[in-house]
Amino acid sequence: MSKIGSSEHARALASLGASKGGRARIESLTPEQRRELAQHAAEVRWAKRGNMLPKEAYPGVLKIGDIAIDCAVLDNGIRVLSTRGVSRAMGSRKTGTPEGARESGAPNLPPFLVAENIKPFISGDLLARLLSPLEYKPKHGGRSAFGYEATLLPKICEVLLDARKAGKITKPQERLADIADLLIRGFAHVGIIALVDEATGYQEQRARDELHTILEAYISAELLPWTKRFPDEFFRQIYRLHGWEFKPGQTKRPQMIGHLINSLIYEQLPPGVLPELRRRNPTLPSGYRRYKHPQLLTPETGHPHLDKQIVAVTTLMRVAEDKPSFLRLFRRAFPKKGEQLDIAFPPKEDSADA
Repeated sequence: MSKIGSSEHARALASLGASKGGRARIESLTPEQRRELAQHAAEVRWAKRGNMLPKEAYPGVLKIGDIAIDCAVLDNGIRVLSTRGVSRAMGSRKTGTPEGARESGAPNLPPFLVAENIKPFISGDLLARLLSPLEYKPKHGGRSAFGYEATLLPKICEVLLDARKAGKITKPQERLADIADLLIRGFAHVGIIALVDEATGYQEQRARDELHTILEAYISAELLPWTKRFPDEFFRQIYRLHGWEFKPGQTKRPQMIGHLINSLIYEQLPPGVLPELRRRNPTLPSGYRRYKHPQLLTPETGHPHLDKQIVAVTTLMRVAEDKPSFLRLFRRAFPKKGEQLDIAFPPKEDSADA
C-alpha cells in the first residue's frame, strides 16, 4: 500500500477518532476492506460535521425464538439493531458497542467475529459497516446510541455459516453457527424489515401513511360540481332483478338502493375510501346527505375507478336472470368483497347518494 493510500485511510480513521491500536488493526486489512472502511468513515464524518445524526422514532424489541434484540426505526426510515443486542443475541458477554470509541476512538468488530478464522469470510462492505455502526439520538434523549442496519444481521449470520461450511469453525464456535442458523431460518419466514416494523409498531404508522396516500388519490380536497355518474341502465337492472317497476327520470327510490350502491360500488373501492366519504359527507338529521359522494372523488383516480365499477356491475346485472344468479356472478368477479354482500336485507340507516 502506498504512503498516500495509507495517509488517506489514516485521515478517514482519524475522523472517527481512531487510536493507534485501531489503525494497526486497519493496516492488517486487504486493500478492498480498507477502501470500504474509508468510504464509510467519510460518510460518518460528513453526517457528524453537519450535525445530521438521525433520531430514534420507533423503539422496540425484535424477538426470534428465545432471542431478543433491541431495535428501532430512525426518523430517516432506517431500521437498526442495537450493537449491544446483536452481541448478546450471539451469546457474547461483551457488548460489541463502540463504548470504547468514545474514549479511545478505536473501532471494534463485534466480539463474536474477532477470531482470525472468521475474518476471511467478512466482506469489505460488511467489515466497514460493522466497524462504523450507525450513531443516532435516542428517542428520549441522553448519550448517542449505536446500531447496525437491520439488513446486516442476515449477512453476519451468513459469515458464520460460510465459515462452518468451509470447515473453519472451532468446536466452541459451533454454538455461534447454531444461533446464526436459527436466525436465518427465522428470516426465511418473515423479512427482517417486517420484523423490525412489527416490533416497533412502525407498521401501524406505515399503514396510516399508505391509507393517507390512497385517500389523497381518490378523494378530492375540494368539492366538485355535481355530474350524474350512475346511468339509468344501472338502476333499470336493479329494478328488474327485484321485480320493481322502473320509471325513467324517477328520483325517489327504495331505501334498499342506497345499501346496494354501497355494497356493489363504493365498498369495492380501496379500503378506507367509503368510511372517509361518510366522514366528510355525513347523513343529516333529514336522513339525506348534503352532497353526492361522487362530488368528493378526484377526477384523476376516484371517478375513473367509480365509473369502471359501475360499468362492471351493470354488465353483470344485465346477463343475470335473477338476483341469485347475479349474486353468484358478483361474488365470482369480486370474491373478497362480495362474500359479505347481502342484497336482501339492508340496514335501515345505511344509505348512499349516487
